[in-house]
Amino acid sequence: MITDPAYEILPWGLRELELNIDLLPQSESVFTLANGHFGWRGNLDEGEPNGSPGSYLNGLQETHSLPYAEPGYGDPESGQTLINVTNGKLIGLLVDNEPFDVRYGTVRSHRRELDLRAGVLYRECEWVSPAGRTVRVRSTRLVSFSQRAVAAIAYEVEPLDSEVRLVVQSELVANEEVPQSAGDPRASVAPQTPMRSEAHSASGTRLRLSHSTARSGLRMAVAADHRIEGPSGTTQVSAESDDDVSRLTVTSVVGPGERLRLEKFVAYSWSASRSLPALRNQADGALVGALDTGWRGLLEQQRAYLDDYWDRADVEVEGDTDIQHAVRFALFHVLQAGARSEERAIPAKGLTGSGYDGHTLWDADTNVVSLLSFTSPRAAAEMLRWRRNTLPAARERARHLGLQGATFAWRTINGEEASGYWPASTAAFHVNADIANAVVRYVAVTGDEDFERDTGLELLVETARLWRSLGHHDHAGAFHIDGVTGPDEYSAIGNDNIYTNLMAQANLVAAADAAERHPRHAAALGVTDEESAAWRDAAAAMALPYNEDLGVHEQSAGYTRLQVWDFANTGQDQYPLMLHYPYFELYRKQVVKQADLVLAMYLRGDAFTLEQKARNFAYYEPLTVRDSSLSAFGQSIIAAEVGHLQLAYDYLGESAMIDLEDLNNNARDGLHIASLAGTWTALVAGFGGMRLFDGGRLRFAPRLPEELSRIVFRLLFRGRRLRVEVHHSTATYALVTGEPLEIVHYGESFTLSADKPVVRDLPPVAHRPSPQQPPGRAPVRRPRHR
Repeated sequence: MITDPAYEILPWGLRELELNIDLLPQSESVFTLANGHFGWRGNLDEGEPNGSPGSYLNGLQETHSLPYAEPGYGDPESGQTLINVTNGKLIGLLVDNEPFDVRYGTVRSHRRELDLRAGVLYRECEWVSPAGRTVRVRSTRLVSFSQRAVAAIAYEVEPLDSEVRLVVQSELVANEEVPQSAGDPRASVAPQTPMRSEAHSASGTRLRLSHSTARSGLRMAVAADHRIEGPSGTTQVSAESDDDVSRLTVTSVVGPGERLRLEKFVAYSWSASRSLPALRNQADGALVGALDTGWRGLLEQQRAYLDDYWDRADVEVEGDTDIQHAVRFALFHVLQAGARSEERAIPAKGLTGSGYDGHTLWDADTNVVSLLSFTSPRAAAEMLRWRRNTLPAARERARHLGLQGATFAWRTINGEEASGYWPASTAAFHVNADIANAVVRYVAVTGDEDFERDTGLELLVETARLWRSLGHHDHAGAFHIDGVTGPDEYSAIGNDNIYTNLMAQANLVAAADAAERHPRHAAALGVTDEESAAWRDAAAAMALPYNEDLGVHEQSAGYTRLQVWDFANTGQDQYPLMLHYPYFELYRKQVVKQADLVLAMYLRGDAFTLEQKARNFAYYEPLTVRDSSLSAFGQSIIAAEVGHLQLAYDYLGESAMIDLEDLNNNARDGLHIASLAGTWTALVAGFGGMRLFDGGRLRFAPRLPEELSRIVFRLLFRGRRLRVEVHHSTATYALVTGEPLEIVHYGESFTLSADKPVVRDLPPVAHRPSPQQPPGRAPVRRPRHR
């Protein structure tokens, strides 16, 4: 059950029934509102207390040096950190000169609710001041999907027992103090460098602040305006500003039954090249548009945007109300991470917190772009266009490493490598194939040939060139890729990591195929017939390590001969292992941080037979400790495919509840966006059995665990809207809109037409004995009959 903190499960929302100050860091992440361009953490309106204030503009980062005790050639010299920008959500309140602060006085009731259909955060609090004055405070907050630069807040105060003087202070505040994390590489570890003030003003009801970063040379502007309603005599007392604060103060004497209402509209802009006047004009222009739309108009636009989204993306789950809520929560936050990013990255934490310093990693391409391709394809394309825009940095990185093509950064905001630990960053070359795979999947799902020609082709070509230069043919002709790190970061610098090799193999073939489809554009990139043929030769000869004695594929060459980790003498308080053991010790043993070969069996399922998948899963399951949030969804998918439906269901629960139950004890740093996307994938690809094959055809092999009675999922596919409904004995496929489409159900091909659903029986599932996990690392068994 969802119990930490105390949330009430709603069909389309999440309600916090009481305020727990100790859990503010986690709830601030959960209640974040964002649109991919900027995000506001779910801090209280008054700003304090807080776990970590958070206002983020996607891509607005500060650079910092990367210190090394012993620097080496090729080590990145600087990193980047997403910075906490000007806070526009602050609204303070004084009741007869006493500040509204939940740490003082008496909180009679406090409720917050995230509404997934309206796209707003509600708050209602009844508070008794230390002097005994009781007020009810209501606020509604939104970050607009329709107006990319705009957020708004409606704030109301109502006295409940006597007439009081209310003072409301609406602020823009820059350079807030941000707590620093230490000892956990997943948290933000770079110190915050203050932004420099460039301009400030307060006039009438309009507030403005402009700042720039000290090192990265980026500039931002924010503007706010207000509409005020209150009893007769309500006045604006002052509007004032200095370098880091711009404030509007409103006062009124208000009696029971009366209300003081303030509507606050906020607009952000930033750029690496535009002038201060241009940015101020941009923010002011967006603000005028928001004021013209008005508060109710913004609410209506938000609801219309989300109605369309849920119509094409909603997943229904019968039999487990927690999973039902969790998948909608996941879909909402993934949308918030990328909806209006528009040629910006999708960070690992979205815009919900400062974890990983705001960096984008490979999981955005593997998990998030895949989901968005089926639900919000424009957002998926924008993420990949950002990758294309970082090609100059990737090419330079490849040259620095003595390679051809492009080497994309493992952790980055601006395209430059931001990780100083090369065994788990530079050596993790698979990120390049993950990007290529995202391109191939996006084009297969959307049929967007213009994108493939103008954006995808260049990404495929440059990553194929990397693989051809990184690998080599041996004397027998086999193609090897040595000295690399796969998704399992407890095994580094291995030879022929099978995930890397299989993904690189697909990358090489996809580049050659795309070059044939677009010969003129390929020629402009310098692709020759000889080069394309070399890619195909390398792909055909790719080494795939296999242990004949054990009958399993090896995660990397020689992996199965390593000593197995001493799980029996590892305490549960010693997980995650990376925080309690040196990497040298981990690298020498068979212990898997997160699904590696198992993930390859999903993304490159064509390379394995069903029996091979079953044997591989049985071998690697007892070695996998899941010290990463990225592991459970992949294990769930393969467990479902090979017949371990209860185990698949348990892993689905772990992926779904990673943040709602704070399973990794780090939701304070932001939500796990890729794991949230993985929840959708586990349902659709795991229990829905959906796969892409033959260059972009849809195949389904659905099966349900006993605990779930029905799932329904919706997809966009090549201009069509599909609906798939799965019961224990049947699956119903419906084409909601669009031209007829051929799909495959358990090997049977048929054509779907609009308004003519097709029902097919499900074959019985061949159940297998479930493999064991490392001691104490089995997923929590989900209860039945929920």
